[in-house]
Amino acid sequence: MAELEITSVMPKLITFLSSLLQRVADSNDLNSLLHPQKVSAFHGLTRPNISIQSYLERIFKYANCSPSCFLVAYVYLDRFVQRQPSLPINSFNVHRLLITSVMVAAKFMDDMNYNNAYYAKVGGISTTEMNFLEVDFLFGLGFHLNVTPTTYHTYCAYLQKQMWMEPPLNVAESSLIIGKSQKLQLCYNEDEASLQQQQQQLAV
Repeated sequence: MAELEITSVMPKLITFLSSLLQRVADSNDLNSLLHPQKVSAFHGLTRPNISIQSYLERIFKYANCSPSCFLVAYVYLDRFVQRQPSLPINSFNVHRLLITSVMVAAKFMDDMNYNNAYYAKVGGISTTEMNFLEVDFLFGLGFHLNVTPTTYHTYCAYLQKQMWMEPPLNVAESSLIIGKSQKLQLCYNEDEASLQQQQQQLAV
């Protein structure tokens, strides 16, 4: 997504991702009233005072990672919620999931990156907790960190469509599915897409 390198694009992406995560968290907060959700290492005792958007803007300002890391972090979050359906994103875990996903993405994508202690300061948690969250996140992903060009461009296309081609949704317009955990909107099935691609190659 070369457009991410344009200075004016990243604020739009941060705003969109924040809005999306806020809607998902709000929906799952409501669902938790009907169906108790599993508590994980990412679950805080209280809701953080800082908003999701302010927190993501803080990460963007201080992490100094490449813009593509934020897209890859989104891919990781999507994979995480698909692999861990009993751990939906909510207002108690979204901040820790964000800082962990961006840190892991930066380590995988960038040649140079900060250590866990630095990301812990950016995220407002201890280094010990940051280390533990990283391990827990990696196991939650099944160590599936590689993002193929097809997957990357699929997420790029989705984000571009949402940010520039469609009007932004507000909370009242979003689909809050009571009784069912709300996931991230794309939930791209990479295994199914890979199988379809192999079948097409065999057909040729």
